[in-house]
Amino acid sequence: MSSQDNLNKPERKSQHAQKAKEASSQAALALELPFSFVGAVMVGGLIGYFLDGWLHTSPWLMIVFGCLGFAGGILEIVRRFGPKNSDNTDSRNPS
Repeated sequence: MSSQDNLNKPERKSQHAQKAKEASSQAALALELPFSFVGAVMVGGLIGYFLDGWLHTSPWLMIVFGCLGFAGGILEIVRRFGPKNSDNTDSRNPS
């Protein structure tokens, strides 16, 4: 074994560990997003359903709040897949 092979082993392990970590992070995101999207629509619809029962406006508030939940779910997906900010500063708040 040459000394060059020994130098590359820790680097190779580090690269494999980083690839495995990235793959598991992507898998977790792929499993989480459908639940958060459907959950947002269902929570909005349930809020509208109960408000409709209370205010006797059936089914209008359920439709409105279901649409708001749908928009919230879409915004959550866009936020998750948006560009990552590497310096941990909020681009909307420059101060």
